[in-house]
Amino acid sequence: MTMDSSKTDIGRDKVVKIINSVIEKVEAAEDMSRENIYLELKALHNLIEETRKEISASRASDISGTHIPDATDELDAVVAATEVATGTIMDSCEALTAYSEQLEPTHKDYIIGEVTKVLEACSFQDITGQRITKVIRSIKQIDEKVSNLMAVLEDKIPGLPNSALVDTREGDAKLLNGPQMADKAVSQSDIDKLLADLF
Repeated sequence: MTMDSSKTDIGRDKVVKIINSVIEKVEAAEDMSRENIYLELKALHNLIEETRKEISASRASDISGTHIPDATDELDAVVAATEVATGTIMDSCEALTAYSEQLEPTHKDYIIGEVTKVLEACSFQDITGQRITKVIRSIKQIDEKVSNLMAVLEDKIPGLPNSALVDTREGDAKLLNGPQMADKAVSQSDIDKLLADLF
């Protein structure tokens, strides 16, 4: 669950309204009952408690501590995999160009023309790599700001629980993790060893 900015604005507006109400009532009537002051302050206290619970439920520390680093790692892996694939495509194009030298001129010209189209299309890797790198930088800036905000909130709001990372997935979803990063993936030798132990 994430806090939506309109919800935050509404909460902030409520706090301001309650504070202004207390100030106006105190200024308007010196004989304002302690009960009325208490009720106004109690409403403010309840709103602050509700906001504290919403912040805790948003699990912003999970976003900063887990989701953002995972997202940037995955995007870095996309850039690296795309770069490797582009290199393979270009190497194959060079091999086809070299091979085309053995063909008769009309076939050679056709092959060279098609290889040129493929090489020109490979420029996507540079462009997408630059765009993804910009996204990674932006995500890291957001991560830094969320981390700073959480540090301030944890210092300023007593009793704000530090949400520990809890895997809320159930059933098969808990088992499915998609393609693994190279440093986190199970190696083929681990799989071979497991199979050897079974048989």
